[in-house]
Amino acid sequence: MTSIDITLILEQTHRRVSRELDRVLSEVGASAEQWRVLDKLSDEKGLPMGELAQQLSMNPPTMTKLIDRMVGAGLVHRIVDDEDSRRVLVFITDSGLVLFGKLSRKATEFHDGLAESLSAREALQLSKLLGHLTNRLN
Repeated sequence: MTSIDITLILEQTHRRVSRELDRVLSEVGASAEQWRVLDKLSDEKGLPMGELAQQLSMNPPTMTKLIDRMVGAGLVHRIVDDEDSRRVLVFITDSGLVLFGKLSRKATEFHDGLAESLSAREALQLSKLLGHLTNRLN
């Protein structure tokens, strides 16, 4: 019996899907990572840098560089937390909200296209299998 390298299959799929989503979102002017940050901040409540990095499974230095670029582009801004001056909160700007709306429409179209490539039964099965795998790794 041949061994199946699930890790390789997952990595290849992740890379291909991420590359294609980046390509689609770049048509609007941002990356998938930027869209995910804007999505987390779209409620306009702000988040600490560390929590944002954790929610998006990014290491803090990478998150800092991404936020630096987004601040430079006027999509987000940082504010020192009034309650704890050691924490920096990140908030979405009005420009970030406008871009988020455009990116979300493109991302929804992309996700819908992926879902259409599977039957409803296959999509449910894939979701259950990936959820089961994720839970076993926790």
